[in-house]
Amino acid sequence: MRRHLAATAGCGVIITGAAIACAVVLAHLLAGIITDPATRSLGHWSVTLWVLLTLWGIRVLAQWAQARLSQRAATAAIADLNRRLLTGVTGLSPRELAARRDEAAVLVTRGLDGLRPYYTRYLPTAVQAVILTPAAVVVMALYDLQSAVIVMIALPLVPLFMVLIGLVTAERSAASLMAMGTLQSRLLDLISGIPTLRAIGRAEGPEHRITELAAAHRRSTMATLRITFLSSLVLELLATLGVALVAVSVGLRLVFGDVELASALTALLLAPEVFWPLRRVGAEFHAAQDGKTAQAKAYALLNETATPPDGSLISTSKSSIRFDAVSVAGRNGDAPQRLSAAVEPGTVTVLTGPNGAGKSTALYALLGLVSPTSGQVLVGENDVRTLDLRHWWSQIAWLPQRPAFVPGTVRENLELFGPLADLDDACRQAGFDDVITSLPDGLDTVLGRDGTGLSLGQRQRLALARLFGAKRSILLLDEPTAHLDDAREEHVLRSIRKAAREGAAVLVIGHREVIRAVGDHVIEIGGEVRVTH
Repeated sequence: MRRHLAATAGCGVIITGAAIACAVVLAHLLAGIITDPATRSLGHWSVTLWVLLTLWGIRVLAQWAQARLSQRAATAAIADLNRRLLTGVTGLSPRELAARRDEAAVLVTRGLDGLRPYYTRYLPTAVQAVILTPAAVVVMALYDLQSAVIVMIALPLVPLFMVLIGLVTAERSAASLMAMGTLQSRLLDLISGIPTLRAIGRAEGPEHRITELAAAHRRSTMATLRITFLSSLVLELLATLGVALVAVSVGLRLVFGDVELASALTALLLAPEVFWPLRRVGAEFHAAQDGKTAQAKAYALLNETATPPDGSLISTSKSSIRFDAVSVAGRNGDAPQRLSAAVEPGTVTVLTGPNGAGKSTALYALLGLVSPTSGQVLVGENDVRTLDLRHWWSQIAWLPQRPAFVPGTVRENLELFGPLADLDDACRQAGFDDVITSLPDGLDTVLGRDGTGLSLGQRQRLALARLFGAKRSILLLDEPTAHLDDAREEHVLRSIRKAAREGAAVLVIGHREVIRAVGDHVIEIGGEVRVTH
């Protein structure tokens, strides 16, 4: 942005110099033609006309360069802010992300695009006002001091009304952004819930609420536009009155012979140049206000989601993991509630219990994605919250209930989080090798969104192959045998036992007796914690 401001200021200096020079040259050209009939020929003024055309050309080129640089700066600034915002938001815990999802979605998809008018129109115009207006007043004073005094008296009224109108517009912009965010979140919730609404026969109900929200957003937008039009009218009226006062003063003094024609025309031609940047600033301020409001909210969100300083780096290959009276507050109380358990290297620990008891939340706490309300998760003697999370995650292989898949080949999905130590062996351990042989293009078979092209069981085995091939010292598996038949379930459980015998600390979430049987330790959580060896 420093380079952009410097380039914008440089173009502004060139535009200012060309504009003032054009006014002076044109005034002397007209004065000469009017006062000296003998010079009324094209040949006499050919050099002056070429100078005038050159100045106009320089001004046009400088304005084009300023607009081009502003577009590039706007694109770069918006992209950078979007990247930082996405990085900050996606680094939040699941609960914090859910709380800020709607606000972040509005800012990234639409809100920050409002910054483009700020960078491309408002900022160059503001720079131009700082350079052109004072320079034009100074040159006007050199030719006609009285006109400069009149302009100096009328000029402060423009920024005064700009400030008063801007205060009202800022509130309107914030209200408009809030209405847009509410409407978008309602739409997202409605779209995601359409299958459920259709299943229970309520698909035709929520559109009335959406209509009401859309009407509220429309009213807010129209109120902002009304203020914009009225403020533009006020600023144009003030500027027009200022130029009219200069014209009346110059005209009266010309009649009485108190001023030369060239000086009078110079003052008259420079008067619009004095007011023009300020009129543009007032007009562009409203166009940029929505973007500025979104930018302020983005920076506030970035401050809330600032990444904490890097924690300690530890190796977990021989470290035990302990849940020390861990409780995490939820909608219906703590889940888990005072969970105390240990996960040792070389063993399989099974976490079981009723739905909603906090089994998956315990994994989130172990991963550092959720902070316990009380208690702590220890890796060796270190609290997970003090670790460098990226280094900590590099030692963990995690299979969530809904594994991640991207549109692409099977190979790309297997290596989604990095190359596998032994792809063939990983596929054999997960029972995915027979799936590969059945696919038309093997590992190069293209999958759609969320693994479309594979059955649920095949997707589960693909995710398991990705986990086994990572060769991490900690394995976290949430319902690893979901969607698998008995034979494949037994095969996967043997592979889990094999990974533990090779030294990995394995934590499995499961309900079925066959999963409980594979554990060296079974931890039942619910109302109270019960550990079975």
